[in-house]
Amino acid sequence: MSQYQNDIQAITSLKQQQGDGWHAINPESAARMRAQNRFQTGLDIARYTAGIMRRDMANYDADPSKYTQSLGCWHGFIGQQKMISIKKHFNNTDRRYLYLSGWMIAALRSEFGPLPDQSMHEKTAVPALIKELYTFLRQADARELGGLFRQLDAAEGEARAAVQARIDNFVTHVVPIIADIDAGFGNAEATYLLAKQMIEAGACCIQIENQVSDEKQCGHQDGKVTVPHEDFLAKIRAVRYAFLELGVDDGLIVARTDSLGAGLTKQIAYTREPGDLGDQYNSFLDVEEVSLDAMANGDVVIKRDGKLLRPKRLPSNLFQFREGTGEARCVLDCITSLQNGADLLWIETEKPHIAQIGGMVKEIRKVIPNAKLVYNNSPSFNWTLNFRQQVFDSMKAEGADVSHYERSQLMSAEYDDSELARDADDRIRTFQADAAREAGIFHHLITLPTYHTAALSTDNLAKEYFGEQGMLGYVAGVQRKEIRQGIACVKHQNMSGSDLGDDHKEYFSGEAALKASGKLNTMNQF
Repeated sequence: MSQYQNDIQAITSLKQQQGDGWHAINPESAARMRAQNRFQTGLDIARYTAGIMRRDMANYDADPSKYTQSLGCWHGFIGQQKMISIKKHFNNTDRRYLYLSGWMIAALRSEFGPLPDQSMHEKTAVPALIKELYTFLRQADARELGGLFRQLDAAEGEARAAVQARIDNFVTHVVPIIADIDAGFGNAEATYLLAKQMIEAGACCIQIENQVSDEKQCGHQDGKVTVPHEDFLAKIRAVRYAFLELGVDDGLIVARTDSLGAGLTKQIAYTREPGDLGDQYNSFLDVEEVSLDAMANGDVVIKRDGKLLRPKRLPSNLFQFREGTGEARCVLDCITSLQNGADLLWIETEKPHIAQIGGMVKEIRKVIPNAKLVYNNSPSFNWTLNFRQQVFDSMKAEGADVSHYERSQLMSAEYDDSELARDADDRIRTFQADAAREAGIFHHLITLPTYHTAALSTDNLAKEYFGEQGMLGYVAGVQRKEIRQGIACVKHQNMSGSDLGDDHKEYFSGEAALKASGKLNTMNQF
């Protein structure tokens, strides 16, 4: 028997226990409302979605073709429409998540207005967006089930049994969210407090990076400053304690390293003995050997192997790493994070290059054989130019004639129909599958795609509607496509919950209900 049928029976028994005072309560209506509100709290969601991610990770370990994906969403409606579309096109939500981008919160959700991705936005905006996303996903469940219940009431015989089977096997729109906590917004205690709010809102997976919190920069900008490992590990432990306190025992932590593009540190790490973690961190510093006599006023020195070494310190009071140490620092960051409670890795790179990513993962897996990555398929990369240049370099290395291509100008539309461009596009198309197989990438995401799609679609509409096309710019460019593509929100009254409200009015008031969905509702035109 399905949960829906069990609920009808349970509420029927409860109604009988309560006596005549509950005579107007319809157990089937109450059971429908329960089905439409499966998740009572954010913690229910976090526990449910953590289980999904754990199973997906195990399946990926057995078969790397089973990688997962997500798109960054900056509003609950955007996340809702994404999941409705996924269900429509693929009939399930398997291995498809949501990503919550700190960049998009800074740019779109701060009370200060648009801000750079430097942790200047209100940190409470992060759990607020998680809650908003799940509010919209739960409403998507309620809306779709409401439609199925109306079909059930109208159907008979085998048709009714088919609708009932769809209800009993309903696939929820609620999926895991990988949520960006930036560099933790302060010390480890601040990280713990914010992580709790994020988990209580529904986050099963929190991503944290090893930058200095008050110097945080976007991963694809210059000026990044990292912290010693022990400082970062304290924040990883803070997130783990938050999960455990709230009973989300299998919650996930993504440890992100920005070391590849970070040439600076704010601190010299504390070290107890040669070769310990602090000493390894300091070994990457750009230093010069000095004598006591050669030291200047205020110099900081490190003693190593019987020598006095002076780290290069900038006027900003930051210390500089040696050039060319980025990949080695990334590998050490990743190994250390996994050895201290992280579940997944994120290596922020400057380009989408499988060989580069795979080379680092190979080194990590020498120590942690099942190490897995979350990877940012970033809009900060010029994908077209990067991959055309990769193909150009491959062709040149193989001795092909590339004299008719100008490497620095490969973005040009004049190359769009060339063999090189077609090869590059094919590599872009298969990048995620190839990187999952060859570079240990379990989860592929695009951080801020819906930021760009909103801008692009608005530009197209503005050009047509305010130009010569007038109203046809909207009808041909938007509404007609919505109708023909079966976009749910073409019936925007239904999407906003009007039919749900009508159902509730009928439950509460019976024949006296004043409903909005009658024959004069213009949504009936669709």
